[in-house]
Amino acid sequence: MQQVKACGFILFRGERTDPQKSFLLMKHRDRYDLPKGHVESGESDRECALREMTEETGIPAGAVRIEPDFEYRSIYYPQSARLNNAIVEKTLIIFLGWVDPQTTITITEHLGYEWIDWHPPHHIQAQTIDPLLAEVDAYFEG
Repeated sequence: MQQVKACGFILFRGERTDPQKSFLLMKHRDRYDLPKGHVESGESDRECALREMTEETGIPAGAVRIEPDFEYRSIYYPQSARLNNAIVEKTLIIFLGWVDPQTTITITEHLGYEWIDWHPPHHIQAQTIDPLLAEVDAYFEG
């Protein structure tokens, strides 16, 4: 089975201590997603996540305050359009970052975006987003 890896960010507006936090989700036709993508040759996981975030949102890497102690990892088995719809073992690595509340988003690869108010537990996408949000919640509570 072919293995693939994607890296990205869950971005929050404001500061960790803000009581009214919100996080960014990108909109596809039929689902939400995070700004993320596949690792290129010679790229570290964090470099990939920052590049993909900038490409998909227009947010420059220097505008993100990265939580140094948070890294989410998950393995799942989707069909890959890049590989003739074959089932692959996909490793997903997500970093957590903070941006200024006035940050402007520039859409390049998605239909739109939405800032979702932080009121866990969330039920958005069972396979990938919900487990990430549960881990973020545990991180914030810890």
